[in-house]
Amino acid sequence: MKTSKPPEIQLMSDEGIDHFMDGRLKLIQSNNGYRFSIDAIFLAQFVTIKPNDIVLELGTGCGIILLALLLTKPVAHTFGLEIQDELASQAARNVCLNGFEDKMDIIQGDIKNPPLMPQMANVVICNPPYRPVKSGRINPDQRRAIARHEIKASLDKILYTAKKLLKKKGRLALIYPSERLVEVLVRLRRLNLEPKRIQNNYPTKNSKAKLTLIEATLGGKPGMEIDQPLLGQGNWDHP
Repeated sequence: MKTSKPPEIQLMSDEGIDHFMDGRLKLIQSNNGYRFSIDAIFLAQFVTIKPNDIVLELGTGCGIILLALLLTKPVAHTFGLEIQDELASQAARNVCLNGFEDKMDIIQGDIKNPPLMPQMANVVICNPPYRPVKSGRINPDQRRAIARHEIKASLDKILYTAKKLLKKKGRLALIYPSERLVEVLVRLRRLNLEPKRIQNNYPTKNSKAKLTLIEATLGGKPGMEIDQPLLGQGNWDHP
């Protein structure tokens, strides 16, 4: 990882620019605050993208998933929804930093009432908070707390919004703790989001599954594939 500061992009006092994918992807992140995790990269590598898809991310953070997709898959256009001021600002500047102004829009808004047109996306992606509000210690850093706990939106609300924004036969991709997999699958089916693919992430070959990647199709037929397991951190050049 290298750090640089191009003169045309304004950085806040606690921000730096990290380089990934052999320098093809440049990313503004907080030095000491919230930073993206490997979960986001798992999602970018897992989701099925077809030529000319319109992709929407709920809770885009700094925009890492959509930017990685634009660099690696045949996406027509992307939209990132983010409620937090600081992260929305970072995402918008990352769009410019990577030259994707014509293919990526950042929209500041709430997942519970998004300022978006229904049935706008072929694909919806979300890396949702993993824990209910009353589960475990809430991080004192608000950005990290919102990312980890269901403070701004519950899983049910996220799935409902995803369904509303998906086109017919559109796909939803998300990542969730493996121990809560049944919970997610039940909720998906209730909303006519049929689980079609899953992939489990194992920190080591001798450990139990920690995270599960899930792809569901709106109005899809029953039948689910289980992909080969994902070990460790995959092949991403994560710092």
